[in-house]
Amino acid sequence: MIGIRIEQLSKYYGPSAALDAVDLRIEPGEIFFLLGPSGCGKTTLLRCLAGFCTPDTGVIRFGDEDVTHLPAHRRRTGMVFQNYALWPHKTVAENVAFGLEELRVGREEIRRRVGEALAAVQMEQTAQRGIHELSGGQQQRIALARALVVRPRCLLLDEPLSNLDAKLRLEMRTEIRRICKEAGLTAVYVTHDQKEALSVADRMAVLRAGRVCQVGTPEAVYRAPVSRFVADFVGETNFLEAEAAGQSGDRLTVSLDGTLFQTETPASGIAAGSPVPLSIRPEAWRITRTGGETAGPNTLRGRIEEAIYLGEVAQYRVSAGRHTLKVTEMNPRRAEAGREIGLSVAPEDVVVFPADA
Repeated sequence: MIGIRIEQLSKYYGPSAALDAVDLRIEPGEIFFLLGPSGCGKTTLLRCLAGFCTPDTGVIRFGDEDVTHLPAHRRRTGMVFQNYALWPHKTVAENVAFGLEELRVGREEIRRRVGEALAAVQMEQTAQRGIHELSGGQQQRIALARALVVRPRCLLLDEPLSNLDAKLRLEMRTEIRRICKEAGLTAVYVTHDQKEALSVADRMAVLRAGRVCQVGTPEAVYRAPVSRFVADFVGETNFLEAEAAGQSGDRLTVSLDGTLFQTETPASGIAAGSPVPLSIRPEAWRITRTGGETAGPNTLRGRIEEAIYLGEVAQYRVSAGRHTLKVTEMNPRRAEAGREIGLSVAPEDVVVFPADA
């Protein structure tokens, strides 16, 4: 296993920066996701790691080795592409063996390692099949086996599940994580799919316009986003404009249209009366009661204007004073519009952004 260090990496296409002074540290054996919208630089960064793209400035290190200008074939990385890139005229075994043949590995060693790689992706029974005989999910497993068979120092994956249907994507998420952990691989995985990143990553970086906005575990990025962009891109949220109202202990209390909300944000440095942008996730709201008055901190009274029942959850559009809120209820007994409800939220679920975030 190796760690990867990326230091002040920049890549320009004409006057535009695809990567702008990116700094990242990926730990040995970590499954690290690069997440962001189209055009944010995540694929360019992956191509720089693979050696397919040369950065204009900065350094890439695999362990202690500077690989910034090392040719792709000498980096010992395994690459899994969005379109699989399998040879249609070769059998499964021949596709998996291709990289070993290029490395001049002996015939018996190739046979043994191809068998091991196919077993790792649970496809050993398909060795002599043609690629056209396989489903999309099976082809993705073969692409993984081909990357694993050369025993790479790290595995690079470029949106490998985007061509699969929803059910197969769920299955392959689990499989990719299992394979990487069993093989002890350091993996860098590019996606724009937040659910994919949240369910598979050890840590993740959210990129925007060639810059890293936030790095952290899936839980940290989801529950404590550092900016409106991250909060909005990774999941759904309610953005609310409040003002600082004081403090409870050393924690900030804010006022939302006269209703006090306690937070877990330190109060130091925030003047009373200053604007405070908030983010509250739809599932963080708790429906406390039906009808009647709702009073006390961290509570609102509202009316369900629209209800969508999805079985395990219900999604509501709730009017609360001058605000329209998205609210998600888990395991709902009923979901109907027109109900008067009370809402409450825990202080740790009220995310406060800096005013310039």
